[in-house]
Amino acid sequence: MPEFFPFIPGTETSRTARQHASDASPLLGRFRAVPRSQQRRRSASALGLLSNGWRGSVHVGYGALIASELDRAPQDDDSNDGYEDDDGAGWAQRGYRWARRNVEDLFIAPRQAAVKRVVDKWWTRWGILVFLPAALAVAWCAIPFPQYPLRPGDPDRNPGHDDDHRAPGHGSARVQVNFWFFLFVYYGFYNLTALMWITKVFNLYSLNWWPKNLGFPLTITLIAVLGLAAPIPVYMVPELNFLTIHNTAWISWTFVIMAMPVAIAFCILMLHERHLGLRNSLSETQRIFTSSWWTSEGDSVADRRRDRRRMGLNDYTLDPDNVLQGPPSQRGRASAMMRRRWLPASFVRFVWFCLALLVGLLAYLIGEAYAEIYLRTLPHNNLETVVYVYSWVITVHLLDALTGWILGVSEGERVGSYPLSWIFKLYFMLTYQTYVRALYARLRSPSQFILLQALSSSSLIVLVPLTMSMTYHRIMTFLGLTTQSYASYQKLCIRNVFIRFIAENVSMLAFLGSILVLHFGSNKDVYPYFAFDDPEDIEDGYNFGFTFYASSITWACELVAGFLLRALIRWCFGVNASIEGKLDLAVWPELLPTSMAVMLHVLQNMLFSIIRLHFH
Repeated sequence: MPEFFPFIPGTETSRTARQHASDASPLLGRFRAVPRSQQRRRSASALGLLSNGWRGSVHVGYGALIASELDRAPQDDDSNDGYEDDDGAGWAQRGYRWARRNVEDLFIAPRQAAVKRVVDKWWTRWGILVFLPAALAVAWCAIPFPQYPLRPGDPDRNPGHDDDHRAPGHGSARVQVNFWFFLFVYYGFYNLTALMWITKVFNLYSLNWWPKNLGFPLTITLIAVLGLAAPIPVYMVPELNFLTIHNTAWISWTFVIMAMPVAIAFCILMLHERHLGLRNSLSETQRIFTSSWWTSEGDSVADRRRDRRRMGLNDYTLDPDNVLQGPPSQRGRASAMMRRRWLPASFVRFVWFCLALLVGLLAYLIGEAYAEIYLRTLPHNNLETVVYVYSWVITVHLLDALTGWILGVSEGERVGSYPLSWIFKLYFMLTYQTYVRALYARLRSPSQFILLQALSSSSLIVLVPLTMSMTYHRIMTFLGLTTQSYASYQKLCIRNVFIRFIAENVSMLAFLGSILVLHFGSNKDVYPYFAFDDPEDIEDGYNFGFTFYASSITWACELVAGFLLRALIRWCFGVNASIEGKLDLAVWPELLPTSMAVMLHVLQNMLFSIIRLHFH
């Protein structure tokens, strides 16, 4: 089996890239030079794709070219692709090889043909993008906790007591749970998912964050062990026990664990002095575009220093590294100008990428704070519910807009990565949806469900087509809010509709599944949020049946609203949101496992924020 993440900087590792690579088309940095005749053939096939095979698509640029290659490529459903021949093997062995091949081709080293085959059919697309992550999240919270009765005199026996440290909206703790089971099973899997999500994001960025000498398995194992070992002294010291019973403290520690890969990658770049200039010599092809090709001067910083000393030149005036370390008289404005001048674009791009990750990690901490505020102020009337929901909507969309601006979607922007913008759009959309779903468990009347759903569906059906219109795009261009062509702008709008559809369905399915297994399962007392057995609430008609059926009706309304929206878009603009989503996943196959990781992580956040921790 190949390595988990086989990216090697400066090379093209995908099968499609190797298939189309040739000696006549050398790799020039991040791009491959393609003969003009081959460009014409690919452009023609792309036009055929957009007009026939994928009617209604607005895929433009690189995506259209790769999609055309996929459309013309023969299907390889029955090929073993390097695996052992199945002839003569038993059914169990054939099944194992089939499962291994599909797991590898879809999640470990994704292949475009394999991903395209899965997302082409609506039932397999639903199965892998909606049902699978929801099922994993529900199974995780359904693992039975070892539970013990509360001690006599425990503050949780008297909700509202001055010593009660938890918010009343979560419900008072009813049992004590085993700390070691929580740490190594429940929290351990939560941390592992978070690390895999960060790793897959780095994989989309095409950068390995772990030290080369240690390798990925050892590095992630050390971080995972640290994530589990650090809370043990806090639990063992009685004076610090108050920290272990707060959900926010555990989520904050996971924030630190997720930030470690970012810090490690940054330190590696700094140690290799990537922020100062080229450390390694360029290839012969890359040197064509530098002055070193005709001046015979070395292209790395070390080469330039050596050449200038041999020529008797002053290093302080020519070498930016020495300017930063030179005599005080040469510092100040000149050194600042040289520092800005010699920051490589790749390093600046990485700094922007780290900033986007930071904003994303802060989002779910802010969401936890919102949930705490809402639950501490229960019950709410209709107006307060709407204010809470839409203040969270505005907050998430502002963070999403900031991250989208940082990442960009076109080459030459700050990060300039369409796949990364796709994943972060899914992350923020799902973060918004999960906290709204958790809110459904505290809506106390049908009018609150109707009001929220009416506002959500009507705004979705009306506003999305308006924002996709050419007039709206012209206004955005005039105000300087976008520099994209109308086709590219429309592509992003269609992509966002597809991502919203995924986020709505996977979050609602996980919510309904979790309240079923937590209300009727063995962890009911660990999650009193879903107990629905308060006598006063039951008298008011607020119970499990009301929440479950009202949420199911809300989900049906969302499905109808989504269908009407896609039909309206297809009628008004002639494009299909499902086709655009399938094309994205097929063109960038790494989107599939990364989407799985981010969805599972965000769904776990929803459930982790409402667990009641009271350790034995």
